[in-house]
Amino acid sequence: MKVTVAATQMRCTWDVDENVARAESLVHRAADEGAQVVLLQELFETPYFCIDEQNRHFDLAKPLEDHPTVERLRSIAKARSVVLPVSFFEKAGLTHYNTVAIIDADGSVLGSYRKSHIPDFPLYEEKFYFSPGDTGFRVFDTRYGTIGTGICWDQWFPEAARAMVLRGAEILLYPTAIGSEEYDPELDSKDHWQMTMRGHAAANIVPVVASNRIGTESSDGKSMDFYGSSFIAGPQGQLLCEADRESEQVLTHTFDLDAIREYRRSWGVFRDRRPDLYSPLLTLDGRTRATAG
Repeated sequence: MKVTVAATQMRCTWDVDENVARAESLVHRAADEGAQVVLLQELFETPYFCIDEQNRHFDLAKPLEDHPTVERLRSIAKARSVVLPVSFFEKAGLTHYNTVAIIDADGSVLGSYRKSHIPDFPLYEEKFYFSPGDTGFRVFDTRYGTIGTGICWDQWFPEAARAMVLRGAEILLYPTAIGSEEYDPELDSKDHWQMTMRGHAAANIVPVVASNRIGTESSDGKSMDFYGSSFIAGPQGQLLCEADRESEQVLTHTFDLDAIREYRRSWGVFRDRRPDLYSPLLTLDGRTRATAG
């Protein structure tokens, strides 16, 4: 089965309707170019409010059920027959999550994934807003294949990518918000960021799609420059297409999932795994725990 995927990127303002309309426009552009799976960036309804800690931002969170942006994009997914992972700030009772809802090409919501790894750095104050996700790493059987979705900081963890592929993911998608670092203004993490995910693609022999935001966003004297550079990587880790740092863009690429599946099977990276030796991965310090006797 051949599947065309799209990565997108855009600027965000505090006008939610404007942002959602811009996201809808990108989905239509991608569909016009033949895309069947379209990835939008992390938390695209607003600026990246995690730049600092503001209690008022909790008012942005909404439940998944009847979420207005998810509902709007369900209609577009159905009309354009595209799969849409939709990133949003989720309110669940008294708890809040950084969540992606997976909309299939018929407009149905297949389920959601809650971000597992929550960063806590200057300009990335996510632990103030989000609880660690409780869904585990999920995959979703869509009209165009089985997809797995991590969210931003999740993309730095090879365990997350491997877990999703072990569960059947044929494409990995990462909605993202990343840019300048307050503690080191000279640091440009773009190449490191891309190379990490290209490693996931190569190690697991699956395509990887990443969508980042663009533009400068500020709050109470703090400012952050997002560097775009959204990209699509092939199953050998090759960089197939890359957006620039400043422009609203849509990237597309077509993959033959059957051919990739055959190549992955022949390469043997899953046949030769030794999970019996991987117990250090189940600890924080890498040490094997002695059993009580």
